[in-house]
Amino acid sequence: MRRSIATVSLSGTLPEKIDAIAAAGFDGIELFEPDFTHFAGSAHELRAMCADRGLAIELFQPFRDFEGMADVQHRRNLDRAERKFDLMSALGVRLMLVCSNTSPLALPDVDLAAEQLRELAQRAAQRGIRIAYEALAWGRHVKLWQQAWRTVETGADPNLGLVLDSFHTLSLQDDPSGIARLPGDKIFFVQMADAPRLDLNVIEWARHHRNFPGQGQFDVVGFFEQAVRAGYTGPLSLEIFNDVFRESPNRRIAVDAMRSLQWLEAQIHDRLVAAGDAVARQRLQEGRLVALPAMPQCHGLAFIEFAVDDASAQALDVLLGQMGFQRAGRHRSKPVVLYRQGHIHFVVNRLAHALAREHFAAHGPSVCAIGVRVDDAHAACERAVQMQSARFDPAEGPGEHRLPSIVAPGGGIVHFIDAALGDADLFETDFELEHPPGDPTGASPADLETVDHLVLALAPDRVDTWVLFGRAVLGLQAGDSIDVADPYGLIRNFGMADPGRQLRLVLNVSPSQRTRTARAANAKGGVVVQHIALNSRDIFSTVQTLRARGVRLVPISGNYHDDLCSRFDIAPAFVERMRDAGILFDRNADGDFLHAYTEPFHERFLFEIVQRVGGYDAYGTLNAPARMAALAQQRAPTAP
Repeated sequence: MRRSIATVSLSGTLPEKIDAIAAAGFDGIELFEPDFTHFAGSAHELRAMCADRGLAIELFQPFRDFEGMADVQHRRNLDRAERKFDLMSALGVRLMLVCSNTSPLALPDVDLAAEQLRELAQRAAQRGIRIAYEALAWGRHVKLWQQAWRTVETGADPNLGLVLDSFHTLSLQDDPSGIARLPGDKIFFVQMADAPRLDLNVIEWARHHRNFPGQGQFDVVGFFEQAVRAGYTGPLSLEIFNDVFRESPNRRIAVDAMRSLQWLEAQIHDRLVAAGDAVARQRLQEGRLVALPAMPQCHGLAFIEFAVDDASAQALDVLLGQMGFQRAGRHRSKPVVLYRQGHIHFVVNRLAHALAREHFAAHGPSVCAIGVRVDDAHAACERAVQMQSARFDPAEGPGEHRLPSIVAPGGGIVHFIDAALGDADLFETDFELEHPPGDPTGASPADLETVDHLVLALAPDRVDTWVLFGRAVLGLQAGDSIDVADPYGLIRNFGMADPGRQLRLVLNVSPSQRTRTARAANAKGGVVVQHIALNSRDIFSTVQTLRARGVRLVPISGNYHDDLCSRFDIAPAFVERMRDAGILFDRNADGDFLHAYTEPFHERFLFEIVQRVGGYDAYGTLNAPARMAALAQQRAPTAP
């Protein structure tokens, strides 16, 4: 299927947009008229520029406020259209988008609107141009795709067809299911946009908060499936109005755009395969949809890798020892040390490769890589590479593991590891182990068992990128967002997890520049692991052990614990026990959550100790202000 994107979706001048779109591998563009109006060149020059880069100009848009007008205004509109046809002929574009009329002068007469659109289509046909009519969600009389289709059907001209736009349909919660029954050759163009669910005027929502498929909360897969089932054969295109995208580097956003369309096509392909009905089989036989390796099934984190210099490596060695981690061995060919406790493995990398050095230069001592266990590591890596991720191929010594690996958005590394490869096979090959797996001296002295989740601090222009990466590459699902108050600004927080809850990420973003989250994310790349949550069998025992070993925990205000009994039906003695230990508490209908935090390591990242009770599936997010306030007072007690 041909892939296209509207020029309004990206930042930059029109030539810069064209270059970014071509570099991302698109087949064509929708030319947004204002982009051409301000272009310092002719239509012929733009046409040649696109052709040189292998791009077709698929659509000219938008032509506004045309149909359903009184005769005098209609004649003026036809004159206006002829001038646009002249421009389109010079550009070599053969399809014009006409959006439903928003003018207060528009008349509520379907037959009149259809007649005027038919006349427009007949004039366009003389130039080899077709007319594609779209229902705007805020149109005066036509808001829904069914209303637009009725107008097109009444117009009954072969040169007049329909534009389907997922935002305009799904923002109004209109039902797209009937689209599958339309004649496919009358769907002239499909525009895709996702969006978060917002309580906004639809115009404001549309003009500022659309995003790419897979980044929002709309059922874009279900919408596009209807068009495919109808037999649509035109381009799959993106039309995105997003304030953050318009100020972000356009080549990065164009890569996200391409990834979103590949994800969407693959979702439709897999859905049709699963459906198996006659129409689905026919559409699959037509071969227009991309098929990717299956979505990886995650089985947790095999290891977390830190980039450190010599000084921070020594300090981290002390902290990990205090937390009950055992130095398990050294890498056979690199300055890398393995630490182990329970099923947790930390790899401490003294800048053994260029990406680790780059990560350290940007973030100081920090997490630079993760190892993710999946059912098929090579397939997971190939899927990621096909979906625009860069392959990472570090130099390996003789006989060492060569893990299929990619560069994640922001510069960190994701290594994929076959779930069937046990810890012994994974680590004994590459490390000279002092304490092999199963060695009784490797018992867990602090009762820490597994990695529960990672919290990432993101720059605002990286959030949508990571949502799409998590969904399309790692198979994660996004939860609802929650705003929490830092002493110096708000932080938006939401979790992503695979269906089996084996891999959990929490994404934090702050529009304020004064929060700890913003300071962490402002470095090169705009993505950094802010803290690492570790599961404990008994959090009270773990906290007692850590304190006895000299680990400093974030001090939680006694006022917080005083408030717990007003929020939950909880025994006062249990509250006192949590107060003494510095443990925070949350409860929902599924269970309880207890957690505590170490003080940040070199002001970079911290460890969170967690215990889940029952089926609790959240992250204690509403307790974050208690931690953030404590750290802020500790860091700058006299700050205004």
